Amino acid sequence: MKKKYMDYINIDHSFDKLSMLGIFCLLIVITGVFGFLYEFIFYYFNGGMKQFFWRGGNFLPWINIYATGSLMIYFLTYKQRKHVMRVFLISCISTGILEYISGLGMYIIGDGFRCWDYNSEILNFGNIGGFVCLRSVLFFGLSSLLLMYVIIPFCFYLAKNMNKKVFLTISITLCVIILIDEFYNLLIARIFSLPRASSVYKKIGLHYVSFK
Repeated sequence: MKKKYMDYINIDHSFDKLSMLGIFCLLIVITGVFGFLYEFIFYYFNGGMKQFFWRGGNFLPWINIYATGSLMIYFLTYKQRKHVMRVFLISCISTGILEYISGLGMYIIGDGFRCWDYNSEILNFGNIGGFVCLRSVLFFGLSSLLLMYVIIPFCFYLAKNMNKKVFLTISITLCVIILIDEFYNLLIARIFSLPRASSVYKKIGLHYVSFK
């Protein structure tokens, strides 16, 4: 096991295009679900541990910005993986920028709409406009270490050791299901005035975090 891990650190791995597609699809699924679980737990504590809140706007437990961030971190830090602190710092800076631009962009385009607001959250030291804070940046930096040194090696291992057809079928199918859910709630439901996940889940009694 140690040798395989050192091989991941020291050897530049090469996969064919289809295998890389499967790896990226698996990363999108795993990291989006990871982000949902983190926010699901965090907002439980942030709300005084009285009730759980559904996060994200999808039917499935998946949040898109975490998946986007994971791909960004992979491309920015994969060649730096021998240097843990370098990976951490690059990840902190890049995810902080991504979070700030995403939050500010939604706020401007959506006429004051927010998916998160650090002004009203616990542990918000270093808060900038409610869009980014030190706690979020440090968490994303630490999560990036988990991504680069646990999740990605795991995906590489599956890509190398599973039957290629099985690996691609599972990873691509899961990703397609997630993305259909995302695009339905993000675009299709809005265009055709169809029920979105948030409205359906509110009707059955799930709680959502609201920001003013």
